[in-house]
Amino acid sequence: MIEIKNVSKSYVKGKKSVDNLELEIKDGEIFGFLGPNGAGKTTTIRMITGILNIDEGDILIDGKSIKNNSLEAKKNFGFVPDSPDMFLKLKGIEYLLFMADICDIPQDKRKERIEELTKKFEIYNQLNNQIESYSHGMRQKIVICGALLSEPKNWILDEPMTGLDPKSSYDLKEMMREHAKAGKTVFFSTHILEVAEKLCDRVGIINNGKLVFVGTFEEMKQKFKEEASLEKLFLEITER
Repeated sequence: MIEIKNVSKSYVKGKKSVDNLELEIKDGEIFGFLGPNGAGKTTTIRMITGILNIDEGDILIDGKSIKNNSLEAKKNFGFVPDSPDMFLKLKGIEYLLFMADICDIPQDKRKERIEELTKKFEIYNQLNNQIESYSHGMRQKIVICGALLSEPKNWILDEPMTGLDPKSSYDLKEMMREHAKAGKTVFFSTHILEVAEKLCDRVGIINNGKLVFVGTFEEMKQKFKEEASLEKLFLEITER
């Protein structure tokens, strides 16, 4: 479970990029975090993961405060950032072993997990190549493998399907469904509203730093009294 409690963040004095955000992502659900560019999605995700400091409020990961007990909180999630361009001088296998060391994954278990994930995402044969030689899609895959290596309870994914080929995108969506079905949490941002409509149990829409809707797609249609696609409703909500 991820609990966001009255969280605010400002980059410029007097202007909040995230404004008093209150949100609970439950165990056993896929939660889609939506909003136009610059709405506050990535800022929120960076506060959840401890990359950015929180100005006001707090965020709890399975009851652990990212603000006051960050190390314990970070043990409870795997994170895929919005850009996979990192550790480019490392070979793929070196990056995954580095992630395994950070997460204290036993030697026998790490070998099994690395093989399982990299074969699923079809990069197993590229592990001895440097990440800088990978295509954007392959870099996305290696970052996803690194985030899921420790089998974290909470998945926090920022635009995870960007650059993925259709098979890998399908496989990731199926993994997300299985993870939630097992009573665990998936929190992800996306601009692909069709994916959010088909995949998410609930969505939250943020605009200009404020949460303007939280609920199911059906609840959204009822609230705005319109039988329309998520895409059309999203545009209506964010353009008001």
